[in-house]
Amino acid sequence: MSPSRRPRRRDAEPQPLDVERILGGMRHTETRRDGTWNVQPQSAAAAVKEYTCPGCGLVIPVGTAHVVAWRADGLFGEENDLANRRHWHTHCWRIRT
Repeated sequence: MSPSRRPRRRDAEPQPLDVERILGGMRHTETRRDGTWNVQPQSAAAAVKEYTCPGCGLVIPVGTAHVVAWRADGLFGEENDLANRRHWHTHCWRIRT
């Protein structure tokens, strides 16, 4: 049997894992009664600003993991939807109606 003629890429270094992305989660889409939403989990390490949760009205302190949500089916376009994104406590987002 002849040896394979494909070059072996032993010199290529593997891509490093993005720990922040793994721990923070991936953006996904959720469909609810009020429409379709893009939801991006935000890790505690990436939470560098204070936000007010629209669900409970309380502050999301710096360093607190939470979710960022914006409409995926808005009438005024993706740019407008992204500009109107909101930061929610994870629990508030989960229980909202």
